Amino acid sequence: MDWKEAIILGLSPVDILGLLCVLGSVWGIKMMSSPETAVRGNLLGAASMTGAIIVTLVSEGILGYGVLWVSMAVGAFLGYWAALKVTMLQMPQMVALLNGFGGGSSALVSLLALAVGVSMAGAGMGLFEQATAMLGLIVGGVTFSGSMVAAAKLHGLISGRPIVLEGHQALNTGNLVACGVVGALALVVGEGLLMALAMLTLVLALLYGVLFTIRVGGADMPIAVSLLNSFSGVAASISGFAVNNPLLICIGAVVGASGLILTQIMCRAMNRSLGQVLSGATTVIKHGNGVARPEMRVEAEAARPMPAPSAAVPEHVQVARNARKVIIVPGYGMALAQAQADVKALIDLLEERGAEVKVGVHPVAGRMPGHMNVLLAEVDVPYDKLCEMDDINPEFASADLAVVVGANDVVNPAANTAEGTPIYGMPILRVAEAKHVIICNYDTKPGYAGVDNPLYFGRENVTLLLGDAAITVKQLIRAISGELDACEVAADAGPAPGETADPDSGAAGAGPAEGQAGPPDHIERLRNARKVIVVPGYGMALAQAQADVKKLMDLLEEGGAEVKVAVHPVAGRMPGHMNVLLAEVDVAYDKLCEMDDINAEFPEADVAIIVGANDVVNPAANTAEGTPIYGMPILRAEEAKHVIICNYDTKPGYAGVDNPLYFGRENVTLLLGDAAVTIKKLISDLQSC
Repeated sequence: MDWKEAIILGLSPVDILGLLCVLGSVWGIKMMSSPETAVRGNLLGAASMTGAIIVTLVSEGILGYGVLWVSMAVGAFLGYWAALKVTMLQMPQMVALLNGFGGGSSALVSLLALAVGVSMAGAGMGLFEQATAMLGLIVGGVTFSGSMVAAAKLHGLISGRPIVLEGHQALNTGNLVACGVVGALALVVGEGLLMALAMLTLVLALLYGVLFTIRVGGADMPIAVSLLNSFSGVAASISGFAVNNPLLICIGAVVGASGLILTQIMCRAMNRSLGQVLSGATTVIKHGNGVARPEMRVEAEAARPMPAPSAAVPEHVQVARNARKVIIVPGYGMALAQAQADVKALIDLLEERGAEVKVGVHPVAGRMPGHMNVLLAEVDVPYDKLCEMDDINPEFASADLAVVVGANDVVNPAANTAEGTPIYGMPILRVAEAKHVIICNYDTKPGYAGVDNPLYFGRENVTLLLGDAAITVKQLIRAISGELDACEVAADAGPAPGETADPDSGAAGAGPAEGQAGPPDHIERLRNARKVIVVPGYGMALAQAQADVKKLMDLLEEGGAEVKVAVHPVAGRMPGHMNVLLAEVDVAYDKLCEMDDINAEFPEADVAIIVGANDVVNPAANTAEGTPIYGMPILRAEEAKHVIICNYDTKPGYAGVDNPLYFGRENVTLLLGDAAVTIKKLISDLQSC
């Protein structure tokens, strides 16, 4: 078919060139799905986009406008400068910025299309073009402001936690409705008011983008970035209708569709709905039967600290030296530490020793889609070693060693058990099933989801190498290769669990001061107690400490104490939450007492032990008028002769009301930290004192 035949079919040479640019862009995207062809695909996409720009300039007869070439030169320079200056760690916020620029450009195109239509007194713009221009203005504005907020969150300029305003949902809904109403009104008024209403619509769209993005948490940001990427494509496609540009329509549609598909895949990977992600919801969808899968049972013993300096070869080093199959799990901590080169060196060393090494990549690890893949590709980790979650999970059970580098939520077994938490029901990489696990994380604090990881505290087969991942992975490499002796390995390993608390805080691990005579007062009281009441709360569920509570109860009963459990009706995150957890570890049902029955017994109790409960025992409920808990019936644990509180910290509970039990009470002992650790310490002190 020659040019004349093409024109007869309604296709001009410019149309054919534009079609080739579209096909080139689509083919480039396809090539980017494989690391082997990704670079060529990226170049093809860039070339196709450049061609599309030139085709557009030619078709509009503005190829000779010097200001356009100057503008493109400035844009090219800024893009080249960013490519040189932006590190791989900053790539998520860079992607968010590019999404925003795409949305902002589409909004400007739509706004200018409306302005041109007004200047031509409506002669150049029909109702359809006006409607699509208004829609492009809305979607483009939302994309721009939402992406700017996402980039600010990712860069640490604003909090990565969900920011939820009072009446947030009502604000969002009202804003969206207002956008639609004002936009529709603009289509029926005369040209005199059209631009004013268009500007108002743009302002509302920008506000909506901010409102819906600020309540997305940092852990969910990959999904938000993916969705905003889709929005940028949709905005471009819609604005293409407004200016009658087939290139913009086609390429925008491809970007929009691919972004939506990726967003859906990532939501499924987290077992969350898009609505929950965008609303900053703190709960996720349960499994079909409403019961969490028992992927892992938390052991009663704490995770072992690093070996003493006298040990010949630490066990984790011996395991690594002899391992035949190793799975490495990278996370955002690897990106923060820029430890990908060290991970590659570790992979090479293990393979030199005869091990089969694979990398398990969670679909939402990091802060953008494919974050881990990009970082590892940067240091030439072969793509065939990178395994998706569904493919690698069955292999953990046969792995001699799993090495976690800066990953937390995506390997947290609490996702299977801690109902009501942000990660409950989220599929995870099952590293806990490996024969031995080495965790190279900065500390034992919860991840973005705010859920404690039981791998840090309750596994015999877990070794913690705490600190900067770039340092700990290097030390692991030196230990495996024999460059560090046992003393150096022990000294370099970082703090063991329970040793990071301030000795003056009363936290677990502090113990009596050197030279102190006899056991601490709270231990002496427990040893002599005849009646003890245990009060469990949501913190027990988060720490998965119910097995430790059962052991403590058994130990006290062996010492002759009567032990009961006081259950508040709203303790936990579902009706009967505490009952279910305690029944799971065989606490006798007749020991579980309802609030109205047990409250009268607190004055007779020698000791009340609070495990992860706050609002439900907060005496401020009786005095702090105007607060969310004022007037709420509580468990009167304060009336016991002595109170031991095993809570994570002294911050207020969900109600945001300070608990006076934490401050200035002579009959209160605070054991702060992870409840699983503090209860274990309590048991250990009882047995040894």
